[in-house]
Amino acid sequence: MNRVLFCIGINQNFMDAPAEEGKQVWQAFSQMMQGIDELPGVNILGIMDDDRIMVGPSATAPWTAYIMADVPDYESVVAACNFFRTTPVGDGTYKLWKYARVEARIGRELVVPE
Repeated sequence: MNRVLFCIGINQNFMDAPAEEGKQVWQAFSQMMQGIDELPGVNILGIMDDDRIMVGPSATAPWTAYIMADVPDYESVVAACNFFRTTPVGDGTYKLWKYARVEARIGRELVVPE
């Protein structure tokens, strides 16, 4: 089992989107998160969003949002990241990765000795 931190950055395209398009992006974002949650063996431990103290796009760290999960294998991490490439926004002309990016950090659970 791997501990994975999915680091999500919002792109300028989202900032430039009209209100209706922005709503469609959030619907796609919700689909993406549900897709990750439904991957076999994936256990989402927590989600953090720092959009209230970060304004504008995040091209590098610090990111806009984070999902920490226990993931069974590398292929599942790839599948989770792939939702950004495949989740349609609105009519499907664009996919989620036009508006958001993801980088995964794979490690292990740190257990502090007693």
